[in-house]
Formats: sequence, C-alpha cells, structure tokens
Amino acid sequence: MAILYLMTTLGGKLDATILRREWFSNTQKDIVAGAVVALALIPEAIAFSIIAGVDPKVGLYASFTMAVVTAIVGGRPGLISAATGAMALLMIHLVKDHGLQYLFAATILTGIIQILFGVCKLGRQMKYIPRAVMIGFVNALAILIFMAQLPQLTNTSLTVYAMTAIGLAIIYILPRFTKAVPSPLVAIVVLTAASIFGNIDVPTVGDMGELPTAFPSLLLPNVPLNLETLQIIFPYALTLATVGLLESLLTASLLDELTDTPSDKNREAKGQGIANIVTGFFGGMAGCAMIGQSVINIQSGGRKRLSTLASGVFLLFFILALGTWVKQIPMASLVAVMIMVSIGTFSWASIRNIKRVPRSETAVMLTTVLITVLSHNLAIGVVIGIALSTVFFSRQIAKVVFVDTVLSPEGTKRTYSVAGQLFFVSVDDFLSVFNFDEELEFVLIDLTHAHIWDQSAVTAIDKVVLKFRRNGAEVELIGLNEASSKMLDQLALHNRPDALGSLSSH
Repeated sequence: MAILYLMTTLGGKLDATILRREWFSNTQKDIVAGAVVALALIPEAIAFSIIAGVDPKVGLYASFTMAVVTAIVGGRPGLISAATGAMALLMIHLVKDHGLQYLFAATILTGIIQILFGVCKLGRQMKYIPRAVMIGFVNALAILIFMAQLPQLTNTSLTVYAMTAIGLAIIYILPRFTKAVPSPLVAIVVLTAASIFGNIDVPTVGDMGELPTAFPSLLLPNVPLNLETLQIIFPYALTLATVGLLESLLTASLLDELTDTPSDKNREAKGQGIANIVTGFFGGMAGCAMIGQSVINIQSGGRKRLSTLASGVFLLFFILALGTWVKQIPMASLVAVMIMVSIGTFSWASIRNIKRVPRSETAVMLTTVLITVLSHNLAIGVVIGIALSTVFFSRQIAKVVFVDTVLSPEGTKRTYSVAGQLFFVSVDDFLSVFNFDEELEFVLIDLTHAHIWDQSAVTAIDKVVLKFRRNGAEVELIGLNEASSKMLDQLALHNRPDALGSLSSH
C-alpha cells in the first residue's frame, strides 16, 4: 500500500501502459544490468563506509534501500542511487563527534529537506547550469573514478596488474563477438573463477570489510528529540541534501543525454528525499545518485526502473545468500570495470574540440575539472564553474551595447540610438559614448532596441539625462519597452523636482 501511495502521489499513474513502458519493456537486459551494477556497488559501498567512519553494513544497507526506493519513486529510470563518496566525505565529522545514531537522524532530515526542494521545484534550476560546467563535472567525475582505483593498483603484485589487464581485454574485446551477456559481468565471473580454481592470492572483496549477514531492520535513531539535536544535525543535513541533489540531478541529465530520453527532475528530488528517509530508518547512511554505476547500468543495457530495482535486490541477495562467493571476487576485476567506466564517462570530444569552442567555455570546463579533482567535492566544482560562466557571460553581453548618434543639420539636436542589454556590467560602456561637453538644445535617446535590467542601468540613465539638463539641453527618452518603462517609473530620479540637486549623489 505504501508503494502504491508513493507512486500515485509522485505523479505515477498505475495503468498497464505506464507499468509496461517504465518497468517491463526491457526486462531481460534490465535484470542482467542490475546484476552487474550490484557487483560494482559492493566494493564502493564498503569503501565509502570506511571513509565515513562507519561499519561496512551501513553503506551496504544504504545502497540497498536507496536503489529499491528510487526505482519506485525516482524521476529518472535507470538511475542508480546508493552510498557515495561525495556524501561520505561530508559526514565524517558528524560520526566522529556525535556518533552513528546522529548520522541516522541527519539522514532522515536530509530526506525531508530534499522533499522540500522537490516541492519547491528546484529541479527546474538545472537549466541554468551551462554545458561547459556539465562537461567539466563529467570529466572530473571520470578522473575521480579512475583515481579511486589507484589504491588497488599501488604497492601490489604483478598478478593484480595482469588480472586487471585481462579484465579490460575481456570488457573491450568480447563485445566484438557477442553482446548477449555484458562483458563486465563476464570479466568478473572469469577472473573470479580463475582466482578460486587457480588458487591465486590477490586482494578480494572480502578484504575490504565484513559483509552483513541479515536483512536491515527498522529502527528509530536513538537521539534526544530536542532543539540541541536539531542544531547539531541540521547543518550536516542541509549540506548533504544540497550536494546529494546536485549530484543526482546532474547524473540524471547525463543519462538523459546518453539515452535520449527525458527525466522528471522535481520527482527525482522528491524520490531522493523519500529514499534517504527510508534509509535513515533502516540504519543506512545518506546517499545519492552514482554516476559510475548509472553509466555501468546504461552501458550494460539497463534502461528502465526494473534495472535499478534489480541492482538493489541483487546487492542484498549477493551479500546475504552468496556472501561466501562474493568475498572471493578479485578486486582487480572490479578495478577493470571501474576503469572502463571512467574511460566511458570522460568526454573525449571536449578534448578534441578544445580549439573549436570559445576560450571562455574551455576555461570554465577546465576550472570545473581542476576544482572538483583538487577538492574531491563535486558541488564546489560545479558552483565555481557556474560562477565563472556567469562572469564570462556578463562580460560578453556587456560588450554588445551599441550606441549610434546622429546630429541634426542645424547642429542643435542629437539623437542617441541605444541597442543592447543595460545592466551593472555594461553601464560603463554605455556612459562612455555620450558627449556632455557638446552644446545642444535637444537630446533624444532612443531605447527601442535596448532593455533595462537593474538599478545600475537606471542610475546610468539618470546620470545621462541630468548631465545634459545641467548643460541646458532638453532630454527625451523614447522607445522604452514595458518592463524597462516600469523599472524607470519606480526607480529613476531624473523627473523628480530635486533631481538636479541629487546628481552629485549618483
């Protein structure tokens, strides 16, 4: 009943057409892809748990509940959500200073905040993220995915390198002969079999930490329900909600491009929130979308909600029923899969086109990559990338202010025809074209092809009008559009009785 309620309240209409389209139109490939993703989730969920300073089962339980819940209520079919490194980094101090129970409480509050974000339709704001930032985000993530594999390839035996190379060879060569089975799954199975039956001593999944042996159980965080608790967890929850939602919506946009299908960003925000609430009540850490595993899912043939649900179900099945076998999977095979993911995620076209696109966009892309890789924080990289794009964009459109002037045959009337966007960045260029030393009787300023955006532009027009009037010229503004005229009526001073006296204060 709860599932039916969530589906209907989040906009999903339970009819056969939608169920078939969103769940069962790609059944076989979705189930196989889900199995591959589940295997890739295990080592990362354990590793992220260690980063956060919690038991591995906290990350594994979170990955199970996040996948299952977002499969039902999320806004992007095929998106994989689980415990992630970006979120783990944000909760280290909360766990260290206040303990695991406060993490569960913060996870629930994170979900509540994300639902509020969805209700406020913040998903729409994704359209304001420039493509250069998006490409920088993707490239940075690819680099971070690759860098995360380096510890498994450092100070290790030649056997590990050989198994990783063989895994990559299987992944890239097998599809030339058959695509019936995902090549990453074949690589994992072959290398695991070789490791077990060849008695090869290499690091395995079991070396990453102990796997849970029971289903997650429902619990209430054991924290005092008072204002002090809220003061502790709210800053963490707000940060987790913002970073998690940003990463999830960017990942959803990436899958939109990969599959050429749309997603519902506001529904995804609510879905992430519901998933985190459920995760907190089942002893898991806050999570969000995982771009690496999402790309694995898509590249393995997963497209529908069933693939996401299958990844969560298989994850729990693997660690509970096949834990003995899963522990023996060589880490080298999973490293090979993740290297394939990082190579497939990176936008190589952005390197090939670096001389074709505007330098400002290249600078934004590279800055986003650099900041993200150095900070290991996707949110910081994206925010700085957006800020830099805004600066470049403002400078570009500020240059697009044209002013033509025509002097009447008598030499007493000059017409200034303004075209372009007038705002705080462009006002200096706008003011520089007027000659206030010229002796005129009448000045006509035609703003038919201009738009006034802010108070800086209004102040600049005040200056122009009042300076000409102070020199004895009559000034008239014509051609204002409705929005510009309204802004002038509300803010301009040049038509007020004491306008000339206020000129010095501008």
